[in-house]
Amino acid sequence: MADPKILKAEILRLTREYSALVHQAQLPGYATATDPAPSKDCANIPYAGRVFDADEVEAAVSATLDFWLTLGPEGAALEKELAQWLGVRHCLLVNSGSSANLIALSTLCSPKLPAARRIQPGDEVITAAAGFPTTVAPILQNGAVPVFIDCDPVTGNPRMDQLAEVFVAGKTKALMFAHTLGNPFDLAAALEFCQKHQLWLIEDNCDALGCTYSMPLERAAALGLKGNSPGIPEDGTHLTRYTGTWGDLSTQSFYPPHHLTMGEGGSVNIVHQASLKSYAESLRDWGRDCWCASGCDNTCGKRFEWQLGELPKGYDHKYIYSHLGYNLKPLDPQAAIGRRQLKKLPHFIEARKANWHYLRQGLADLEHVFEFSLPTHASAWSADGFSWDDSGSRSECSWFGFMLRVRPDAGFTHSELAAHLDQHRIGNRMLFGGNLLRQPVLVNLRRERPAALRAPLEYPGADALMQSALFLGTYPGLTQAMMDREIRVLHCFVEQRTQD
Repeated sequence: MADPKILKAEILRLTREYSALVHQAQLPGYATATDPAPSKDCANIPYAGRVFDADEVEAAVSATLDFWLTLGPEGAALEKELAQWLGVRHCLLVNSGSSANLIALSTLCSPKLPAARRIQPGDEVITAAAGFPTTVAPILQNGAVPVFIDCDPVTGNPRMDQLAEVFVAGKTKALMFAHTLGNPFDLAAALEFCQKHQLWLIEDNCDALGCTYSMPLERAAALGLKGNSPGIPEDGTHLTRYTGTWGDLSTQSFYPPHHLTMGEGGSVNIVHQASLKSYAESLRDWGRDCWCASGCDNTCGKRFEWQLGELPKGYDHKYIYSHLGYNLKPLDPQAAIGRRQLKKLPHFIEARKANWHYLRQGLADLEHVFEFSLPTHASAWSADGFSWDDSGSRSECSWFGFMLRVRPDAGFTHSELAAHLDQHRIGNRMLFGGNLLRQPVLVNLRRERPAALRAPLEYPGADALMQSALFLGTYPGLTQAMMDREIRVLHCFVEQRTQD
C-alpha cells in the first residue's frame, strides 16, 4: 500500500510543475532577486487580475487533499497572520469584501452594545456620494439612513469639511468611508470629528491594503493614539499606521483585482475593541452565541448550563442566537491561498506604487487634456515626488488603480476614451458607480421612500468623477512593456483627437 505522505508529496510536486507550465500569465510583472521579469503578451492588458505562482496552487491542492473544506486550520492561521501584519486585535475571514462591509455595519447595530452607541433603525451614518455601492448598501440593509457628503475629484475621497453640515446630534452614529482606489481619506479629520461627537468609524479598506497614513505626533496624542503599525519605523515626528487600523472596524476584499486574493473572500478587522469580535463573529456565523470553531464543542466549558432569552436553562449553547445573522464564511482552501499571498504582499504593494509612478511620468505631457489624482494631503506632483500641504499629515498609496479625469475642454469624453482603450484591449474602469445618487437604485429609493436616505448638499465633485474619471490598472501583474503600450495608445488617441 502506498504511503499517503509520499503520495501527497508527489501530487504536490506535479502540481508545481503543472502550474509552472500553464500559469505563466499570472506571474508578477516585476523581477525579483531570483526570477527575471517575465515576458507577457502585451496585446491584451487587463486593468487587474490574479497574480500568483506555484506556491498558491500547491497550497490550494494541499488543503483540498486534506478535505477540511469549511473554514478550519488554514483560516484560523490566516486570521492570526493578517491581524499581526496589520497590527489590529482580530481579523475575521468572510466570503467577500461586500460581506465584510455588511458584517462591520451590522456589528454596530448589535443589541449587545450600549443603547447610546448602537446604530438603530432611523439613525444616520455619514458616507460618500461617489464610490462602490457596497459601502452604502449595508447602511440601508440595517434600516439606518445614509447621509451623503461630496467628494474631492482630485483624491476621489470624501470632503471632510462637510461633516459638520450634515451632522445631527442624537441621530448621527457613525462614519463609513472607503479609501478610494488605494488613496487614504483624511483620517485625522475623520478621527477628530468622531472623537468630538462619540461616533464610530468604519474604514472600507478593500482597495487600500498596505496604504499608510501619517499624522504629527502632537495631533495623534490629542486623539489618544500612539504606536506605529508593525514593521513601520518611528521617525520621531509622525505616527504612521496602515489604513484599516485607525477606525473601530475596517474591511478587506480578497477578490482577484485586489491587493491579495483568495478568489472570493474578505475580512472584517477589529481594530482595538475586543468585544466587537464576538458580535461580528456571531453575525458571520448564523447569529449564534457559541464561539466554538468548526469541529469543536464546549469551548466555554458550560455548553448545557446557559440560560438566555426565554429558553430553558441548559439549552444547547451551540443553538442559541442573539443576532439575526448570516453564513458568510469562506472555505479553508481559499484561506490556504490567502496565506501564500500574504507572504508576497510587501512585493505587491511596492509594485503598485512603482506602476502608478511609471504611468504618471509617462503621461506627464498630457496634462493639457487630463487631470491626474494626488494622494490626500499632496498639493502637487513632480518627477521627484509629491509636494505636501501644511497639515503635517501625509499619505502613501498602495494604488488600486491609476485614475485620470478628462478635462472639459479636451475635445473628447471619458466614455469615448474608455471605448478606444477597450478597442485596443486595454482594461479600464470608470470610478465604480460614480455619483451613487444618480444610480437607478437610489433614484427609485428617493422617489418611493424619501426618508430612507439624506442628500442635503450639492455634489459637484461626485458628478465630476462620474462624468470624467476612469482608471487603468496598477496591479503587480503589469510589465513595463505593457505599461509602455498603454502610454503609447493614450498618446496616439490624444494626438488624433486634438488634431481633428
